[in-house]
Amino acid sequence: GESIPVTKTHLPQADNFKPWRVYCAEDYKKHVLFCGTEVIQTKADDRGVVKAVVLRIGFNTAKGDLVRSILYPKPMNFKLYRDALRFLMCLIAFAAIGMIYTVCVFSLNGEETGEVVKKALDVITIAVPPALPAALTTGIIYTQQRLKKKGIFCISPQRINVCGQLNLVCFDKTGTLTEDGLDLWGFLPSERNCFQDIRSFPADHGLPWGPVFKALAVCHSLIVWEGKIQGDPLDVKMFEATNWVIDDSSGHQVEGQGCTHATVVRPGPKATTVPVEGIAILHQFPFSSALQRMSVIAQEIGGDPQAFIKGAPEIVAMLCIAETVPSNFESKLLLYTTQGFRVIGLACKSLQGGKPPAALTREEVESDLTFLGLLIMENRLKRETKPVLEELSAAHIRSVMVTGDNIQTAITVAKNAGMIAPTHRVILVEANKVPGSFSASITWKSPEENKIEDYRSLVDDNQAEPGIRLALGSGQYHFAMSGKSYQIVTQHFGHLLPKLLVKGTVFARMSPSQKSSLVEEFQKLDYFVGMCGDGANDCGALKVAHAGISLSEQEASVASPFTSRTPSIACVPELIREGRAALVTSFCMFKYMALYSTIQYLGVLLLYWQLNSFGNYQFLFQDLAITTVIGVTMSFTGAYPKLVPYRPPSQLISPPLLLSVVLNILFSLSMQIFGFVVVQEQPWYSKTNIHSACLSVNNHEGNSSSSLGLRGVRDAPEQTDNGFKSYENTTVWLLSTVNCLIVALVFSKGKPFRQPIYTNYVFIVVLVAQLGICLFFMFADIDDLYSKMDLVCTPTTWRISMVAMLAVTLAVSFLAEEAVIENRPLWLLLKKTFQYHSKSHYKRLQHILEQDLAWPPLNETFFSDSVAVTVEGNMGGHSNPTFDSSEDSL
Repeated sequence: GESIPVTKTHLPQADNFKPWRVYCAEDYKKHVLFCGTEVIQTKADDRGVVKAVVLRIGFNTAKGDLVRSILYPKPMNFKLYRDALRFLMCLIAFAAIGMIYTVCVFSLNGEETGEVVKKALDVITIAVPPALPAALTTGIIYTQQRLKKKGIFCISPQRINVCGQLNLVCFDKTGTLTEDGLDLWGFLPSERNCFQDIRSFPADHGLPWGPVFKALAVCHSLIVWEGKIQGDPLDVKMFEATNWVIDDSSGHQVEGQGCTHATVVRPGPKATTVPVEGIAILHQFPFSSALQRMSVIAQEIGGDPQAFIKGAPEIVAMLCIAETVPSNFESKLLLYTTQGFRVIGLACKSLQGGKPPAALTREEVESDLTFLGLLIMENRLKRETKPVLEELSAAHIRSVMVTGDNIQTAITVAKNAGMIAPTHRVILVEANKVPGSFSASITWKSPEENKIEDYRSLVDDNQAEPGIRLALGSGQYHFAMSGKSYQIVTQHFGHLLPKLLVKGTVFARMSPSQKSSLVEEFQKLDYFVGMCGDGANDCGALKVAHAGISLSEQEASVASPFTSRTPSIACVPELIREGRAALVTSFCMFKYMALYSTIQYLGVLLLYWQLNSFGNYQFLFQDLAITTVIGVTMSFTGAYPKLVPYRPPSQLISPPLLLSVVLNILFSLSMQIFGFVVVQEQPWYSKTNIHSACLSVNNHEGNSSSSLGLRGVRDAPEQTDNGFKSYENTTVWLLSTVNCLIVALVFSKGKPFRQPIYTNYVFIVVLVAQLGICLFFMFADIDDLYSKMDLVCTPTTWRISMVAMLAVTLAVSFLAEEAVIENRPLWLLLKKTFQYHSKSHYKRLQHILEQDLAWPPLNETFFSDSVAVTVEGNMGGHSNPTFDSSEDSL
C-alpha cells in the first residue's frame, strides 16, 4: 500500500488497445493500486464502471520482491567465516601428524591394535576443539544483548562481526539526517513583477486574505480520515498554517455545477475572519513527479472557479505569464535553495465559466498563470546528526548521502551536517543523453558558478583560481550527482563510475532501485557498506548493504538486519563500536581455542612417548573447569567508547594473528618439553616408584607417614599399570593447565577496540579462582585428591620450579604480545619497508587519482562513443517477463 493517503487517477484516454503498456514510466504510480492498498475514499464520474488490469502478482510485485529478498538474502561472504574453515583444516592436518606419531610409538612398543586405534582417534578430538563454534557464538550473543539494551535490535546476528569492518555509511536524508517533516519558514510574495518583504512563520497575525491564502487552503490532496487530516506531510503543514478545516461531508451543492462530490474547506475556530463561507475543491490534478507540480480547480461558495497550482518554482514560473514573474526570480530562488531550504512556487488564474471543471484538460488549466510567490520550508537537521558524522569522520569512516530530494538542498544539508568541510569543493557531475542519438554526454561543473554575487562576496577570479586548483589537487573535493546522471553514467560511462564513487558524497533524486545499485557498486570497490534509512524506499539498499540499519519500525525494519528504536543516527557509531568489539572477541576466542587444544595436544603427545597420557579427571578439569568457563566469560568485555581511526583485522589468516598463535605454541612447547626433560634429571626421580620423591623427603617423620608410604609402595605397581600416574604426567599436566590460564589472560585484548580487561570483573574472578585451584593442586598433599586426579607427590622445590617456569612463560608471552603483535607502528613500518599496498580496489584508485593532475576535468564535457543497450520495462523498471511474453497470445 501507500504510507500516506494518495490520490489515484485513471489512465489518460488513448487510442492504443493497451494504454498501460505505453504510459510514461516515471508517472505510472499515479494509476497503480499497489498490493495492500486500502481505498478510503472514491469520487465517481459519469464514465461507467471502473476497470483495472492486473499488472503483476506474486514475487513480481514490489512487496513480493521485498519478501523474496528477505527469504533469499544475498549470501554474506565474510572472510572470518571462510578463514575459520581453513583454520580447522590446518588443525585437522596438525592432528593427522599426531595420529601418525601415535600409531608409530604404540605399534613399536607392541600395544594391541584396538588400543592403538583408540589412542590415535583420541588425538583428533584433542587437536580439533569441538567447543570452537559455541565459543564464537557466545561473543555474538553477548553483543546482541548489549545492543538490545541500547535499543538496537538484530535479526541477523552473524552480521554483527561485519559491522566491525564498516568503512562507508550511506545515509538517507529526510527522517534520517533531518527531521521527518518540513516546517514553514516564510513566504516571499510577488506583486506587480517584484518580490515583496518576506513574511515569516509562525506569524502571530495569520496570513492576510488573498490568492496566496486561498492557494494554501485548497492546493493539496488532503482528506479527513477517522477525524484526522491525512496526506502528504508538506500539504498538511501548508494547510495547518491557514487554521482552516476540511468539511468531509459527502456531497455539496455548488452553484452551476449541480450536485458534485467536492471537498469543501472552511475557516476553523482559530482562523481569522474572512469574507467567504468556504471554498469547494471541484477538481484535482494530483502531484506528478514527472511534471513536478499539482493543481486544483476551486470555487468560493457563491463565487467563480479559479485554478491554483503549486510545484517546483522553475516549472511554475515557466507556466506563468512572463510579466508576473519577478526579474530577480532565479537569484532569489538560488539564495534560498543554497541555504538548504525547500522552495515551492505558487500561482493561480481565474477560469471562465464556459466549460465544467471536469471537462478541462490539465494543459488548459496550467497555462497563462499569475505568479503568486515562493513558499519557503525548512528541513531541520536532527540534533545528533552533526556530532555523529564528525565522530565517523574522525574514525576515517566515509559518510555518503543518498536521497530522493533536490540536489541543491542535499548539498547544503551535507555541508551543514559536516559531510562536506567548509574548505572543500563540490563538483556537480551532470550526464545527459544526446538528443537524436544513442550516445550520452558527461560534464563536471562547479555549483559555485551559478551563485550570484549579491549574497556571497566572492574573491576576484584571479585570486580564487590557484586556491581552487589546490583544493582539487589535495583531494579536497566531493562529487554530487542526481539519479538521472547516475543511471546514464552506469549505462554509458561504466569506466568512470569507480572514479566518481571514490569521491562521490551526495547522490540526489535517487530512486529505490538506484539506491540499491549504488550500494552494490560501492561494495564492488571493496568498501564495507552500511546503509541507514527510515522508509520503504530504502528497503532494497538496507537489504543489499553489509549492515542495514533501519530507523523505523515500519516496512524498512523487515528488510534490514538492524533496527533502532530511537530514530536517530546515533545508533550507527554504537553499532560499529560493538561490531569491532565482537570481531576482536571472535579473534581472541579463536586464538584461545586454538592454543588450548594445541597445549593439550602437545602434553598428550609428550606423555605418549612414555606410553602414558592424561587421566580422565585431568581431561575433564581442563575441558570443563578451565576452557568452558573461560569460553563463556571471556566475551563479557564491552566495547571501547571511542572509535579509533583504523579497523580491526578482517581475516584470521593475517600475519600478526598467525605470529601470535605460532609464538605462543612455541613458548608452550618449550616449557612443556623443558619440564618433561628436567623432571627426569632430578635425583628423586624414579620411573617405577611414583612415591620415591615424597618418601625420601618424609623418611624422618612419624609412623603414620611411613605406613602411608608403605601403602603407597604396595599399591605402586597397580597404579603404574593404569598408565597415568607418573612424575612426567604430574609435571606436564600442571604446567599445561596453568598455561591455558596464561594464554587466556594474554589474549584478552582491551584497548583500542574493547574495554580494558579489568572491567570484565566476572572473567578476572574466574581466572583468579582457577589459578587458586591449580596452585592448590600443585601444593596440597591430600592423598585422596591426588589419587582421584592421577597426580603424584613431588618435593616442594620442584613445585616452586614449576611456578617459576610458568612465571617466565607468562612474562615472555605478555612481552611478545605487547611489543610485537600489538605494536601498530612496527607493522606499519614493515608494510612500508616491504612496500605492501592495500589490495582494496578503492585504495588503489585513490592512490592513482592523487597522482593524476588532470582529474577531475572541471568544466569539460565528454561524449560516450559506445552504444549502451538497456532494456527498461514500461513500468518504471518493473516488468513481469511471463506477463509480457504471454499477453499477446491470450
